[in-house]
Amino acid sequence: MTTVAVVDYGMGNLRSVAKAIEHVAPDARVLVTADPAQLAEASRVVVPGQGAMPDCMRELDARGLRDAVIRAAASKPFLGICIGLQMLFEHSEEGDVPGLSILPGRVCRFPETAMFASDGSRLKVPHMGWNGVSQVAPHPLWDGIADDSRFYFVHSYYVEPSAPGVIAGSTVYGIPFTSAVARANLFAIQFHPEKSAQAGLTLLSNFMRWNP
Repeated sequence: MTTVAVVDYGMGNLRSVAKAIEHVAPDARVLVTADPAQLAEASRVVVPGQGAMPDCMRELDARGLRDAVIRAAASKPFLGICIGLQMLFEHSEEGDVPGLSILPGRVCRFPETAMFASDGSRLKVPHMGWNGVSQVAPHPLWDGIADDSRFYFVHSYYVEPSAPGVIAGSTVYGIPFTSAVARANLFAIQFHPEKSAQAGLTLLSNFMRWNP
């Protein structure tokens, strides 16, 4: 039986992610866990999260999960969601904190001076609601999802990879920003698939079948 560990470091609605995975993969065993040993034993790992990056990194360390997440990101099918994407990078402007340095690059705040829609209207930060995702690079997790499909976002910061080759998806909100990255066994997204209707469920289903 496939076991997927949803990493619990006290950030975000983990149960909604777990329920969405159970919906698309009813034969899988889904664990919401803060136990590093269960992460090591799981066949797949999902790191979701909402909130502030300093809190995220502090809680990850306080629960002894940092090394377990780094090992999982290097060794098994791994999906990062929202903060679970941002933590993969080297540094965040939010709280001026280091990330896990799994991917090169940084996390930046949306620039107030660029927050205008195409009609000139002011855009609010946080970016909250539905927006299209352009599939920059083909990937098994995009299977069955039309290019520019809409997903649900809630964030004030975005990742800026320094290695363009990892960019798998892009979105425009005032500025173009990276909304998905992929490398080897790792895929991570800024949007919330568990809140993104059929497109989100398709992505989660693809993750559960993915064999990188």
